[in-house]
Formats: sequence, structure tokens, C-alpha cells
Amino acid sequence: MNQRLVDFFKRYDFSFIGSMSAIFLVGILNLYSATHSQAHEGLDSLYKSQLMWFFISAVVAICISFLNPKTFERFSYVGYVLTLFLVFLVMLMGKVGMGAQRWLVLGPIRMQPSEFMKMGLVLAMARFFTKVNPEVELGFKELILPGIIVMVPAVMVILQPDLGTGMLLLFIFSMMIFYKRLKWKTIATLGVISVLSGVLMYNFGLREYQRKRIHTFIDPYQDARGSGYNAIQSEIAIGSGRLFGKGFKNSSQASLNYLPENHTDFVFAIFNEEHGFFGSVFLIILYLVFFMRLIWLATSVQRFYDSVLVVGIMSIFFWHAFINMAMVSGLLPIVGIPLPLMSYGGSSMLTFGVGVGMATSISNTRNFFN
Repeated sequence: MNQRLVDFFKRYDFSFIGSMSAIFLVGILNLYSATHSQAHEGLDSLYKSQLMWFFISAVVAICISFLNPKTFERFSYVGYVLTLFLVFLVMLMGKVGMGAQRWLVLGPIRMQPSEFMKMGLVLAMARFFTKVNPEVELGFKELILPGIIVMVPAVMVILQPDLGTGMLLLFIFSMMIFYKRLKWKTIATLGVISVLSGVLMYNFGLREYQRKRIHTFIDPYQDARGSGYNAIQSEIAIGSGRLFGKGFKNSSQASLNYLPENHTDFVFAIFNEEHGFFGSVFLIILYLVFFMRLIWLATSVQRFYDSVLVVGIMSIFFWHAFINMAMVSGLLPIVGIPLPLMSYGGSSMLTFGVGVGMATSISNTRNFFN
């Protein structure tokens, strides 16, 4: 083998793309299992589309991995403005589906710009915080401008309406500012603002079906055939899996279509039913390996921008995984948050691919760009 090629394989960091591929392999098998019996609804071929999106995302990740991370910093605000513009276009000409206006349709391409907005926000925050001394703790005044940067897209997404993704943008922002370090006074102020905002949002900002989701979370059996149906069926799927599960393609909740959206929001419930507690532990370990690798990278790079960007990328993956697993397990209200690399969806898959490519690029910096 050519020595140059051998040196390349030794220096290239395959860990992030490898973790992405391992989780996806579990996900594509689970997606096939969840939808193979739903030919009457046209869902049995979704795994083929998902394979195509993963291939595209993997190619994008590999291409991005060869870029110099300084390129990300240079075009951070451009990425934010572009994704914000796409979200704005949704408000003007977005396609309505399932009671929400969240998608842009360009010929055969159907995209959900709110997914791309997560990465646009992370890029903008990483660039903004490089202007502040890393050793300086942030006060409330220093958070006003970045607060505006996150609130503009968050409000636009919530109005689609997509409360889950809008709140996710705020969670991503929160993890990044805590990593940057806050003054204790600032933390207390943000805590008070969060509580007051939550009360006001519940009383004046939420729609009736969104309030029902909160009531359902507290007691799903008060409307077992209505708003509580999905939560109850999800808990049944998880509980019936027990320790070792029912086996591949043996999910009754999926085959009998008792659990709606089992290819998107509730893939983890189907995975639990078929592979049980130990299967779920295995999947969680795969995510933890990926998260720990990102934490290692964030603490080992030399440039502060790279460190903050990696934390932002990790926050995207972490909050998706945590919220999705918690909601299908009955620990959080039901919201439309996909499980990374497991749930069906081209826009989210592409976003995760971009994040993996950036993380790989930053890791490769030590070997290729110095």
C-alpha cells in the first residue's frame, strides 16, 4: 500500500464518522423493522430513502472534514443568516402538513429549515463568544445580543408552530453559555426569567393542544383515547420489551400500528419493545461514546472557537437524544424531537452529518492543518 495513504489513515480521525455509522446501522435496522409491515400506508420503503440520506450526509461529513476549521469561523455569520433566511421563507411560502407550516418544497426536494437553524445558531454563538475573553465570566448585559440572536429564530420556529424545536434552540444556547461561564448573579437572573417566561408562555403563549400535552404528561389516562394515546402506547411498547425484547421485526405496536409516528418520534419505543432493556443500554452506550469523544475534543483543542463550536455540536446531539428518550419513556411531555441518526428524516440527518464533519475537521486540525 502506498506509504502516503498509510500515513493518511493513521492521521485521519475516523472516530466521529465511525460512531455516526454505528448508530445509523442500528437505526436503519430499527426503521426497517418498524415499517416493514406498513406497506398499505406506503411506509415500508422509508428505509431506502433513509439510506440515501445517510449516504449524502456521510459524503457531506467527509468533504467537510477536509476543510480547515478557520473556514467555519470565517463563514459563521453567513451560515446563521442563510439558515435564518430559510426559516423566514417557511413563514412566507412553506408547505403546511399535519397542522404546521415547517417545510420548504423545491421540486423533488422537501426540507425543514428549522433543522439547519440549529447548526446556524451554533456557528453564530461560537463566533460571537470568540470576541469575549475566555477567562471572563459573562454578565447579563453581555448576554443581551446573543440572546437576540437566539430568540429571533426561536420565536419564528415556535410560530410555525414547532414548540419542540424552538425550545431546543434555547437549550442549545443555554449549554453554550454555561460552557463559556456565567456569573452567579447572571445564573440567578436567568433562572427567574425562565420561570416567569414559562408561566407567561403557559397562560398566554401555548395553544390548546400544547397545554393538553402538559396535562397528558402529568396524567395520560385522563384522555387515554385522545391526547394521552401516544404516551400510553409508547409506555406499553417499552414495558413489553422487558429485559431482552421480543426480537427483530416482532414489535406488535409497530406491526398493528398501535403507536403512530413509530418511524420518527417514537423509534426508541419500538427499539425498546424489540430489544428490551439490554438493547436500549447498548444504544445509550453508543451515544455516550460519541458524547465523550466530543467532550474530549472540546477540552483538547487549542483555539477557543473550536472548543465552543464542538460544545455546540455536542449540545445538538445531546438534547435531541435526551429529550426524545425522556418523552417516549414518560419523563417529559411529548414533543416532535427526532432521535439522532435513528428517526426518519432527511433534514435532520443532513444536519447531523454536517456536525460530524465539523467535529472531524477540528480533530484533524492537529494532524493536517498545523
